[in-house]
Amino acid sequence: MEVIGEIFSINGPVVKVGKCENFKMHDQVFVGDEQLIGEVIGVDGDNTIVQVYESTTGLKTGDRVVSFQSPMSVTLGPGIIGGIFDGIQRPLKSIEDKSGPFISRGLSVDPLDKSKKWKVKMLVSKGDVVSGGAVIAQTPETPQIMHKVIVPPGIGGRIDYIAPDGEYTVSDVIAEIADEQGNKTQIKLSHRWPIRVPRPYKNRIGIREPLLTGQRIIDTLFPFAKGGTAAVPGGFGTGKTMTQHQIAKWSDADIIIYIGCGERGNEMTQVLEEFTSLTDPKSGALLMDRTALIANTSNMPVAAREASIYTGITLAEYYRDMGYHVAIMADSTSRWAEALREISGRLEEMPAEEGFPAYLSSRLAAFYERAGYIESLSGNEGSITIIGAVSPQGGDFSEPVTQNTKRFVRSFLALDRQLAYARHYPAINWLSSYSEYAGLLSGWYEENVDDRFMLNRKRIIALLQEEASLNEIVKLIGSDVLPDDQKLVLETARVIRVGFLQQNAFHPIDTFVPIKKQFLMMDIILYLHDKSKDVLQRGIPISQLIETGIFDSIIPIKYQINSEQLDKFDLLRNKIDEACKKVIENNEVVKR
Repeated sequence: MEVIGEIFSINGPVVKVGKCENFKMHDQVFVGDEQLIGEVIGVDGDNTIVQVYESTTGLKTGDRVVSFQSPMSVTLGPGIIGGIFDGIQRPLKSIEDKSGPFISRGLSVDPLDKSKKWKVKMLVSKGDVVSGGAVIAQTPETPQIMHKVIVPPGIGGRIDYIAPDGEYTVSDVIAEIADEQGNKTQIKLSHRWPIRVPRPYKNRIGIREPLLTGQRIIDTLFPFAKGGTAAVPGGFGTGKTMTQHQIAKWSDADIIIYIGCGERGNEMTQVLEEFTSLTDPKSGALLMDRTALIANTSNMPVAAREASIYTGITLAEYYRDMGYHVAIMADSTSRWAEALREISGRLEEMPAEEGFPAYLSSRLAAFYERAGYIESLSGNEGSITIIGAVSPQGGDFSEPVTQNTKRFVRSFLALDRQLAYARHYPAINWLSSYSEYAGLLSGWYEENVDDRFMLNRKRIIALLQEEASLNEIVKLIGSDVLPDDQKLVLETARVIRVGFLQQNAFHPIDTFVPIKKQFLMMDIILYLHDKSKDVLQRGIPISQLIETGIFDSIIPIKYQINSEQLDKFDLLRNKIDEACKKVIENNEVVKR
C-alpha cells in the first residue's frame, strides 16, 4: 500500500515529513521528484523523520515522500560475489554505465543483474515438505562458490511446483510452496531481507577453530576465531587498512565481505583495483571469486555510511546460512560512529561523551553480536567473523568508540605509531594487544599443529614482556651493567621482534606464512635461547655467542625458507649446535 506525506523541514540528510499517518519505523521511502532513497528513523504522531541516503540538495518543503510499507532491505541471490556495491547495495558498475564516473541522484539500479541466466540444479521434488532455511536448489555463482538457493525464513509447506533443471534469472519463479491452509508462495532465485533484522538460525555453536590469516603475530600471539570478533584500532598511518587487506587476502575464510565505510576515496580506489586483480592463493583463481566489496567513501552521503555496515552484515548472514565461513572487514567503524554522531546532532538528540549519541554502545553491540559460529535452519554449519578497524583521533585509545568496541570484541590488535614510524609492520603492539580466544583454541593448535604450540607461545610472550621491563633499566643505566642471562633475554627478544613479529607484506615468501612454519620459527628461536642458556651456565660470556653471528643468522629465515622447505629447520638446529659447541671448545682451549 502506498503512503504519501509532505516535507516540511530539511536539515542535511534529515528530512521531516508531515500530513502522514501510516509510516512505520525503518520503512524504505522515496523522497522528492527524483525519488531519493531514504529510511524512516522516527515517528511522532502525524510527523515522520526520514534519513536520506543521497544528497538532499534541491529538495524543498512540500515535496512528496512515498512509502510502500516495506523495510529497508537488500536483495539476496546469485551475483553478490564479485560485485562492488555502494552502501545501499547499488552496483557501482551499473551506476557508472548509467551516469558516468559520478553518482547521479535518484538512480534506480537493480542490485543484481536481472538479465543474467544461472545454471540451476534442483535439489527437491514436487511433494517434498520444506521449511524456512531449507536448500532447494544450487547454482555455481563463481568457480569457487556454489550458491545454494534458500527458502526464506518464515515460509514452509509442501512443494506444489518445482521447475526443471535449467537456466533461470534471479527473478524467475523456480518453485511454489503451499502451506497447510493452501496458500501458495512463489520462490525465486533471489529474495529480499531487511538489513536491520538478523537472519534466524537454529543453534549457536561454541568457538571451535581459529581463522588463520598467515600473519605470524596474529595467528600465534593474538589469534582470531571463526565466528569471533576482533578490533584493529590505530592512529593515522599505523597500517589499519593494510592489516585488513592482508587478512582479507590470506585468511582461510570461504568468503570475504569488505566494507569500506567512510574511508578516503583514494584508499578505496586502491582496494577496488587491487582486489579485482589479485590471485587467490587457495585456488589460483581471482580473489574476487569469493569476495564482495561495499564502497562507501567519506565524500558519499553520510547516512548511507551508517547503512553500509548493516548491508554488509546481512550479505554475510545469507552466505553463512549456506554453510560458508564468512569474514567481514569493516574499515572503519569510527567513520560509521561519526555518521551516527552527525545524524544524532541533526535530530537534536542529547549528546553523550565527545558528542556521540548515548546509544553508541548499543549500536556497536548490535553489530558485533551478529557474528558467531552457528548451525543454520537447514542444518549447515557456518560462521561470521567480524574484524573492525577503529580510527581513534590522535591515536587516543581512551576515546568512546575504541572503549565501547573493547567491550564487545575478544581480540584486540592495538596498532602502535612508534612501531609504524620505525617501519615495523604489522605495527601491532604486543604489550597492548590481547586475544581471549587463545585458551579456547589451545586444543585445536595442539591437535592440528603441535602439542608444544601453546607452551611456545607463552614463552615468546614472556620473553617480550621481560624485554619491556629490562628496557626500562637500560634507558636509565645502559645495557652493559646487566648480567649475561638478562642480556640473552634482550638478544632473543630482538630476534623475536625482527625475525618473527615483523612481516613483509610485499615479499613473495613472507607475505603469507602457514601455521606449521610459524610454529617451527618459534621453536627454532626458543631452541637457540635454550642452547645459549646452557653456554652461559658454563661461565662463558654471551658476547662470544653473539660474535658467532648465530642470532643474526636466524632473523632472515622468514625469507629463506618457504613452506615447501620446512626440513631446513633441522639444518638450523645443527647450525646452532655447532656454534654453541665451537664457543665451548674455544673456551676450554683458553683455560688449558
